[in-house]
Amino acid sequence: MDDKSNDYSQVPVGLNNCGLRGGLGDAEELETIPEVQRVPSMKNCSVCFIPPAFIMASRFLAAACHVSPFVLSAQKTTRKCVSLIHQAAKNSANLVIFPESYIPAFPVWSAMLAPTQNHGFFERMAKESIYIDGEEMRAIRATAKQTGTVVSVGISEKVRYSTATLFNSNIIIGTDGEILVHHRKLMPTFFEKLTWSPGDGFGLRVAETHCGKIGALICGENTNPLARYSLMAQGEQVHISTWPAMWPTSVSGPRKESTGEGSSNASPVGKRANYDNVAANKTRAAAHCFENKCFGILCTGHLTESNVADIAAASSDPSYISKVMGETSRGATMFLDATGTALPGYIVDSTSGKKTQKEFLQVEEDILYAEMDLDKAIEGKQYHDVVGGYQRLDVFNLKVNRSRREPATFVDHDDGA
Repeated sequence: MDDKSNDYSQVPVGLNNCGLRGGLGDAEELETIPEVQRVPSMKNCSVCFIPPAFIMASRFLAAACHVSPFVLSAQKTTRKCVSLIHQAAKNSANLVIFPESYIPAFPVWSAMLAPTQNHGFFERMAKESIYIDGEEMRAIRATAKQTGTVVSVGISEKVRYSTATLFNSNIIIGTDGEILVHHRKLMPTFFEKLTWSPGDGFGLRVAETHCGKIGALICGENTNPLARYSLMAQGEQVHISTWPAMWPTSVSGPRKESTGEGSSNASPVGKRANYDNVAANKTRAAAHCFENKCFGILCTGHLTESNVADIAAASSDPSYISKVMGETSRGATMFLDATGTALPGYIVDSTSGKKTQKEFLQVEEDILYAEMDLDKAIEGKQYHDVVGGYQRLDVFNLKVNRSRREPATFVDHDDGA
């Protein structure tokens, strides 16, 4: 399919095992799927006629998409995103979550090569990042409305006032297709600063949905106690944390660089341990769940072997990139209960509909489902309600600036002041 096509009604079915290959420059003809009818419970209440956005159920089904993008193709990845929402909705999901910077990709290359070697990657990232009011977001919003699902999706966001200012953003969309939370990551972490600009406090909000009050933070923000507390203070019941497929911090051996005289200089990294994505991510998410007495959804990206091969091939040093990505630990997608304990989930066979229990997804690409009962988060508040009965509001005072920052304020008419 031509990348210039913007017909998002033509969407791929299922995951990579249906023939889709997440990679650079692929051009498959993508199949279409029929319209999915939502479950009757999502319609207006037949007794009180209250629209579903205002009915909060105690129990709901969450679907965390542990999936790969079509790397640096916003249109193809959006089509896949739309398809996955339909697939999750067909399996009765009420809340569908996608990883950090799912569209168009997470800039993992910035961890492995010098900035002077990544200009090509940055140019493509800037071109393939998407506008909050662009056609890709309109397609996802329309799908959320059509399927009656709440959708949380990570994007690399570009803005109208610059050709290269990008933000690492997470968007929560309601069942009516409206954007409920537009969050830009407060501070890009480590090598991410080479791609994204710092965000602001505008998106430190919870979305009031039929699945409860939902908040979201991106990757390293889940280390920031003030960002987390700002969501707790708004009654957050479900916390979404999004993560990349991998986050390289160290390499086991030296990278040899030619001196131009037939010899080489070694730049040893030493024996530093690489980042343990699973342990680091779960520790932070579990701490938040325990402190806030809320449910947790860790939604992590996935990279196929073809993704890795394509990223390596597009780099200035394919063998080095393949080595680093091959030895870097992968993150995991999982659910946590209101005590921070792992909440068992399951996957659904796309052919037979059979459910197989899974505590987490890491190596395989799939959608992980789990039912959450918000009533199970009440008891813990008796012990530690850190925004209420277990807090000293006379001692501590947190002020959060939620204004959206713009580069300039323009006055077109002088009022004489």
